[in-house]
Amino acid sequence: MTDVEGSNEAGAVTGEVRALLRIEGLALFCAATVFYGVSGASWWLFAVLFLAPDLSFAAYLAGARLGAIGYNALHATIGPLLLALVSLAMPWPIAGSVALIWLAHIGFDRALGYGLKYNAGFGFTHLGRIGPSAKTS
Repeated sequence: MTDVEGSNEAGAVTGEVRALLRIEGLALFCAATVFYGVSGASWWLFAVLFLAPDLSFAAYLAGARLGAIGYNALHATIGPLLLALVSLAMPWPIAGSVALIWLAHIGFDRALGYGLKYNAGFGFTHLGRIGPSAKTS
């Protein structure tokens, strides 16, 4: 098996671990959505911003490496968790709302099998191959 940067799935999880990570993504989506609902924030804001992290797809126009960097920057949980901490430390409630929407999006993506990307291309993720690249294996 060669490195994921080449053409196969080395470094991608499989089997029960993959299923567990997808279930964990579903749990993140559900928890973030419930906390958002309890917060009393606008569902319009949720609807408008839910797919906003996917604007990072545009980074793929600059190539697979920059695409992966852009996608991963907006699909790693560290960003929204830091934003949530900021919202707790400062009187900035909108930051907490955005953080919950962002976490819900990440959880939704992971539940669907969209993992963090490798430089080999959009279809190469830590949760396995997706899209047309999955059909070639």
